[in-house]
Amino acid sequence: MAAPIQHDPHGFKRRGVLFVLSSPSGAGKSTIARKLLASEPELSMSVSYTTRPPREGEVDGKDYHFVDLEKFREMVSNHEFLEWAHVFGQRYGTPKNDVFHVLSEGRDILFDIDWQGAQQLYQLAGGDVVRVFVLPPSMAELRQRLERRATDSQEIIDARMARAEAEVSHWDGYDYVLVNDDVEECFDCVKTILAAERLKRSRQTGIIGFIRKLRT
Repeated sequence: MAAPIQHDPHGFKRRGVLFVLSSPSGAGKSTIARKLLASEPELSMSVSYTTRPPREGEVDGKDYHFVDLEKFREMVSNHEFLEWAHVFGQRYGTPKNDVFHVLSEGRDILFDIDWQGAQQLYQLAGGDVVRVFVLPPSMAELRQRLERRATDSQEIIDARMARAEAEVSHWDGYDYVLVNDDVEECFDCVKTILAAERLKRSRQTGIIGFIRKLRT
């Protein structure tokens, strides 16, 4: 694993990054997201609202905010989501106020969303959004990974594969595209992307004062 990257050596105030990780189910995105959260103290996971029931071990308010369909529709009507999507019969949405509060404090937020959510987020938050798409080495390998999980029926695996084909077709809507044939190498690439994006001049709001001092 690569050594930690010093992303802010001068401590300039900056805007946070809305860091999107997308991939077909089984391509390794969740593993990379967990490793990224464990290694980056300034990065937090966006906690979505969902209409699906909690799975074993999931905690309301930590993994998701679990709500019924009526509540979710009410939040959509009140424009409380940055983005929302209908996935496998359930709805998922990103709360707007929570995100912008964290962003204004110079902290970064990780999003585990699909291409539709990434597109909606980019339309609303523009330059604050960094979109990374993770590809499997091949579709055959992707199917094998889903089958090795042994958590889904063959019918569900077939549905996930069909969805994966559709998701891959939107690869060109992302800023970065990586192939996850080695999870450690892919993770190092993701960390490098995050470090570079944090250093972008457009996010370094505190550098203006430093420049002024240099010129006086």
